[in-house]
Amino acid sequence: MKELQDIARLSDRFISVELVNESLFDWNVKLHQVDKDSVLWQDMKETNTEFILLNLTFPDNFPFSPPFMRVLSPRLENGYVLDGGAICMELLTPRGWSSAYTVEAVMRQFAASLVKGQSRGRGLLVPHV
Repeated sequence: MKELQDIARLSDRFISVELVNESLFDWNVKLHQVDKDSVLWQDMKETNTEFILLNLTFPDNFPFSPPFMRVLSPRLENGYVLDGGAICMELLTPRGWSSAYTVEAVMRQFAASLVKGQSRGRGLLVPHV
């Protein structure tokens, strides 16, 4: 609940969150900002994609174990995103995870990894209902 409140207070609209079926353990997160100098940002502008939609599923023992995170839309190539949308980052593994990480910090790290991994946006954004 604290994580959700902290995100609501972000002044830069970096991310926004919607609970899935009102569950605190299942979030849809809209990543509104990536590096404006990146190829991904250009792809997003060309396809009028306003955000990257991710799903985060939190384990019962969060923050002591990492959430599972995947990209729902658009389809991304490279940037540590696998074909099904799962994200391959050491930070999201039990070995790389720290209970001190916040969702905002994880999302900022993910946004940086998309740029570093030269991610490209493919496909059209499917509106979230």
